[in-house]
Amino acid sequence: METPGSQSSLHRANLERVVRAVRLAGSLTQAEIARTTGLSAATVSNIVRELKEGGTVEVTPTSSGGRRARSVSLSGDAGIVIGVDFGHTHLRVAVGNLAHQVLAEESEPLDVDASSSQGFDRAEQLVNRLIEATGVDRSKVAGVGLGVPGPIDVESGTLGSTAILPGWTGTRPAEELRGRLGVPVHVDNDANLGALGEMVWGSGRGVRDLAYIKVASGVGAGLVISGKIYRGPGGTAGEIGHITLDESGPVCRCGNRGCLETFTAARYVLPLLQPSHGTDLTMESVVRMARDGDPGCRRVVADVGRHIGSGVANLCNLLNPSRVVLGGDLAEAGELVLGPIRESVGRYAIPSAARQLFILPGALGGRAEVLGALALALSEMGDSTLLDGTATGSLAASSPAFT
Repeated sequence: METPGSQSSLHRANLERVVRAVRLAGSLTQAEIARTTGLSAATVSNIVRELKEGGTVEVTPTSSGGRRARSVSLSGDAGIVIGVDFGHTHLRVAVGNLAHQVLAEESEPLDVDASSSQGFDRAEQLVNRLIEATGVDRSKVAGVGLGVPGPIDVESGTLGSTAILPGWTGTRPAEELRGRLGVPVHVDNDANLGALGEMVWGSGRGVRDLAYIKVASGVGAGLVISGKIYRGPGGTAGEIGHITLDESGPVCRCGNRGCLETFTAARYVLPLLQPSHGTDLTMESVVRMARDGDPGCRRVVADVGRHIGSGVANLCNLLNPSRVVLGGDLAEAGELVLGPIRESVGRYAIPSAARQLFILPGALGGRAEVLGALALALSEMGDSTLLDGTATGSLAASSPAFT
C-alpha cells in the first residue's frame, strides 16, 4: 500500500503528471514535458522510458528549434473518446484516440423541431456506426464529450432556455446519453466547445487567454482564462449576445431590448436582405455572395462585424484576452467582417488592451465544436486508469446501446 509522501506515491504522482500533460497536449517533446510539469529533464526521461515500456506512450523522432528531439504521445490503442455536437440544423459525431487523432467523423442533418429523444436516438445510432467503422474494441471507449446550443446548469446538468432547440429545454443531455451508451458523458455549450477545439487544434493553439465568438442562430462566447474554460458559477458565462447595444432597439428573446444578438444573429440579419435577395437565404450564402462582391451582402456583413466589435471591445476591457477567434459561418467572410470588428475594437476598447489583442478567424470551421467535444472528453478522463492499462468506463458487450 502506498502511503502519502512515500517514494512510491511520489513516483506515481509524477507518472500521472506526465501522462496528463501529454494527454491534454496531444504530443510534447521531453523538454516541453519538463517545462509543463516542472519535473527535471532526467526525471522526465526516466518516466517516459517507463511509460513506453509499459505501452502507455509512443516516442517518435522529431525536431525542436533546429535540434533533434523526441515527441511523446499516448499510445494510439490506449483508448478512444467520442465527440457529439448538436447544432441548429445538424448532428456531428467524431471518434478520436488519445493521441489526438480523429479516426472517424460524420455529420447529418437534424430537424430543429425534433424532440430530444429523437435527437439522442440519432446520436446513439451514429456513435454505434462510427465505432464499428473504426474497428476499435468498444471496451476502449473512455468517455464522450457532448455539445448543445444552450446554457447548461452546472449543478443539475439541465439545459436552460434555448431558442435553437426549443423542445430540449429542461432536459439533462449528459444523463440521457450516458444512459444510452453506458460510459461517462461530459456536456457543455457549443461556444465553450468551439473555444476548446480552437485552443487544442486551431487558431488558439499556444494561447492561455482567449475568447471564441460564435455567431449563428444565436451569439455566444467561449472564454478561456489561464488555459481553462471559464463557465461561471451557474454555467452561463460568455453570453455576449445579450450585451445591450441599444436600449430602444428590437426586443430580444431574453426579454431585453437592443441586445447584440438582435443586430448580429442570423434570424435578425437575414430578413434585412430578403426584399432584394429573396427568402431562400442562409448566413453561409450571404457570406458567399459578399465574397463574390454583392454590395448589399457586403454592407450587412460589415455592419454585423462592427456590432460584434462593440461586444468584443467590452470583453477586451473586462478580461483583456490576448486573442479573439471568430467561429461560425461568418468567419468565412475573412477581412470583410474582421476589418469592421477591429475598427470597433480600436474605437471602443481601452488602447492598451486593444494593442495586445489579435483577432483571427477560426481554423476549424464547422468542426470546431465536435473537436472541442473530443477535447472535453480527453480533459475529463482520469490518468490513473491509463497507467493501470484500462480505459475509464467501458462499453460492455451486453450494453443495450451496442447490441
